[in-house]
Amino acid sequence: MSGLRGAAGPARQAWLWGAAALLVLGALLGTWRWAGRRRRRLQRVGTVLRLFVYPVKSCRGVSVRRAQVTPMGLRCGELRDRFWLVIREDGHMVTARQEPRLVLISASCEDGHLTLEAADMEKMCVPVKLPKKNPVRNCRVFGQDIQGRDCGDEVAQWITTFLNSEPCRLVHFEPSMVPRKSKDTIALFRNTDEVAYPDCSPVLIISEASMDDLNTRLEKKAKIQNFRPNIFVTDCSAFEEDTWEDILIGDVEMKGTVCCGRCILTTVNPDTGVIDRKEPLETLKSYRLCDPSEKHIYKTSPLFGKYFAVNKTGTIQVGDPVYKMVWE
Repeated sequence: MSGLRGAAGPARQAWLWGAAALLVLGALLGTWRWAGRRRRRLQRVGTVLRLFVYPVKSCRGVSVRRAQVTPMGLRCGELRDRFWLVIREDGHMVTARQEPRLVLISASCEDGHLTLEAADMEKMCVPVKLPKKNPVRNCRVFGQDIQGRDCGDEVAQWITTFLNSEPCRLVHFEPSMVPRKSKDTIALFRNTDEVAYPDCSPVLIISEASMDDLNTRLEKKAKIQNFRPNIFVTDCSAFEEDTWEDILIGDVEMKGTVCCGRCILTTVNPDTGVIDRKEPLETLKSYRLCDPSEKHIYKTSPLFGKYFAVNKTGTIQVGDPVYKMVWE
């Protein structure tokens, strides 16, 4: 009898383990079936008013009617968002924070060339596809390493002359180069979210109502160019974009990640290239600081606009409805 009981013990234990495994499997299948039945409801929350691509970081943006949304940001033909960067000769980035007159340089693409224009300067054209003999430079963007192919001495001298600054170079990010990880700047991004030379995110969205709300508090009105969004949205309430998580525009799906913490770049006058260092930043600080629980993310920067990562690529255009995706 003792031998039979000894044999029954392991058998009973194996039976119990098997039953437990079946229960777990059943629960997982039930969860899977429930998730499969979840429906996506679209709630219209706005309309695309304007689209902007900024080919050269800190230079003037290009307003477009239609754009592709790629994993690394907006694209319109050969115009890609912040795929060109001005650097010092040691590779450190130069933005309008250091050289505010950068905002006065216009950039466009035609016939396979990036074209730069500025007051009292001859038009400057640079091939989008650069000769392989041009050196690849190691650059630093917000403390992170990234490469760029040098666009040549002529455009370097053109930018340096216009800025009346220390020597500058222009570099171009090429598809074969390794992009920066967004999460290395803000940890809330996913490992798959990547950018070339933007601060940290492929897409920035701001609403017209948020701009209007800010301007009611300012003596001198700010322009949307102070804040440099990619997508400018109307038909929503002020700061409603802060609450958007999963959104659909055209056939593009995007995921809201974090709000945009603002710095002194917003105080550069986009028409004169003069930095004020006060407004509209000081006014934003008076009513747009983060919740104390989020100070580890934003510190003392006021919030204006929201960063989005790209879940599904596609095409968007002015007039497209903006939908919030609600899962039920």
